[in-house]
Amino acid sequence: MKKIIFPLLAAACFSMPVLAHASSNPYVSVSGGPGLMTNSTVNNASGWATYKTGYLINAAVGLKTDYARIEAEVGYHNNNLDTWGPAPAISGSSISMWTFMANGYIDYTIKDLEIAPYLMAGLGLAAVQGNDTSTTKNDSVLAWQLGAGISFKASEKVSIDLGYRYFAAGDAKLDADTFSISSHNIIAGIRYEL
Repeated sequence: MKKIIFPLLAAACFSMPVLAHASSNPYVSVSGGPGLMTNSTVNNASGWATYKTGYLINAAVGLKTDYARIEAEVGYHNNNLDTWGPAPAISGSSISMWTFMANGYIDYTIKDLEIAPYLMAGLGLAAVQGNDTSTTKNDSVLAWQLGAGISFKASEKVSIDLGYRYFAAGDAKLDADTFSISSHNIIAGIRYEL
């Protein structure tokens, strides 16, 4: 997986100066969808945690050319715990995250069609919060994501995006417990060129 991630991230970083000098259009976007958090391994505790299907919401500002995009994105993810080890989790227990990501996209425009498949990669920070009925624990860790999808041109300035993202972060230390963090996310969004 690292053999794929780092070249994509490097390509996104090196494309930023090119995009800044190229003929680019600024845009804003909002997106969201279900977040399927993978089971966490938990050190110093019962061994693992499982989650119910959660949700995520993202907002971004960026620059777009005919073939690429770069953006700064802020997101919020939330998943309630389902089980803690072999037992049901305490009602109301959850893992939530604020994410701050720099994303790069490669768009493959199909001539004479109003659709554009894309690949994306992002790197940033996740502020992870563990909540139960009595306490809240926090940690900030590095995060990355990879994704693919398709954009539909709804009008001259509006595009609809549908896609998938795999999101992962460093292990979050929440009090005495360390949680692994990753999720599979289905994204639907709208992008408006300014």
